[in-house]
Amino acid sequence: MCDEAILPRRHFLRQAGGGFGAVALAWMEARAQEKSHFVPRARRVIHVFALGGMSHVDTFDFKPELIRHDGQALSGKGKVDTFFGKPGNLLKSPFEFRQHGGSGLWVSDLLPSIASVADELCVVRSMLTKNNNHTPATFLMDSGFTMSGFPSMGSWVSYGLGSETEDLPAFVVLPDPRGEPAGGSANWSAGFLPAAHQGVAFSTRTAEPVKDLAPPAGDDPAARAAGLGLIDAINREDAARSGGDSALAARLRSYELAARMQIRVPEAADLSNESEETRRLYGLDRKDSEGFGRNCLLARRLLERGVRFVQLFHGGAFGGNPRINWDAHEDVVANHRLQASSLDRPVAGLLLDLRRRGMLDDTLVLFTTEFGRTPMTEGVGTRGRDHHPHAFTSWLAGAGVRRGTAFGSSDEVGYHAVEHPVTTYDLHATVLHLLGLDHTKLTFYHNGIQRRLTDVHGHVVEGLLA
Repeated sequence: MCDEAILPRRHFLRQAGGGFGAVALAWMEARAQEKSHFVPRARRVIHVFALGGMSHVDTFDFKPELIRHDGQALSGKGKVDTFFGKPGNLLKSPFEFRQHGGSGLWVSDLLPSIASVADELCVVRSMLTKNNNHTPATFLMDSGFTMSGFPSMGSWVSYGLGSETEDLPAFVVLPDPRGEPAGGSANWSAGFLPAAHQGVAFSTRTAEPVKDLAPPAGDDPAARAAGLGLIDAINREDAARSGGDSALAARLRSYELAARMQIRVPEAADLSNESEETRRLYGLDRKDSEGFGRNCLLARRLLERGVRFVQLFHGGAFGGNPRINWDAHEDVVANHRLQASSLDRPVAGLLLDLRRRGMLDDTLVLFTTEFGRTPMTEGVGTRGRDHHPHAFTSWLAGAGVRRGTAFGSSDEVGYHAVEHPVTTYDLHATVLHLLGLDHTKLTFYHNGIQRRLTDVHGHVVEGLLA
């Protein structure tokens, strides 16, 4: 839809709205293709991203051979490739593994709450990626490319399916209250897609989820409406001259969305009407899990109000002591216990809450990390593990996914993905498929290339589908 076509609707909104709402501009010039390529299994997505590299051999990928060969040198794998180039000896998991639920899925005691919902999970034990550096590997998991500047998965979903609400963004990002991910806002960029599809990051450190959402104290509504009316007139003239500049169109849409969000966001972010039982379910009664628990609960509330894609980051910037992510170089026990204490109950609570509300039937929950960790120590005599791109674990739950299933496998010590390897491109293709989108047809012409989330790779992993 061109800018000229949206001007009459903007005029209607201005005439009908009155006050500040009168400057609400037409909300979606690029409301996306709004077409599924086939019948979707899922309507919406929550993507939980555990930043820093969660260790697969200490969480979801039980390796008895690591127990048998604990303390021995790794052999038979060819050149040992580690990020810091200091491979030590094999290290058995310091966490106890048990089978859970009717499915018998193996989960370590690091994640007891998630283990309790094992029958909801479709665990992919054969993930691999092509980079072992945090920022490019995070970009790859988010956008399909190791460089910044490419649209994130949430942006592609917004572009492909549009929004289910006029009052909230289609794609919302909830960073960890402790800090933003490596690469910052580039992780939820719209790249070369129309700017309207960029993720909207809510503040998770302050009481106000969106900065400057409320008008300043003492603001004169009449003067504000007059000023915004002038801005509207200037923007309309600009739109008529621009011939369809997407950045300008997105700015116009953002004004209307901002007007609607002034009413909708405070209501969505207000958790005071949630029951004490629900708050405990998400871990809001514990200091260690309260911050991420609030994000998980807010994610559910946003989905209920029509948000299409919510991305939750667990973990923040790198470095520091203790680390605020899963980057367990120094001591896998200390690091992973600390991170699990804030993630385990909220994620399990989210799955339980979605299931009991009937929302898991049309919601896809995706849990990823950028890579795994080595089955051996980082250096001799340490208890930490290095970055590991050759095998790691992700899982899915909800709409269209096989419940209580383990797919693929790594080798006997978790070094290589050997059975049914799954790349990030394959995972992205499968997510789009569950949403009714063909990853080879969801494209955008840019710089002479029909770009897509999966680049020129990827296939739908049929073994993950119910």
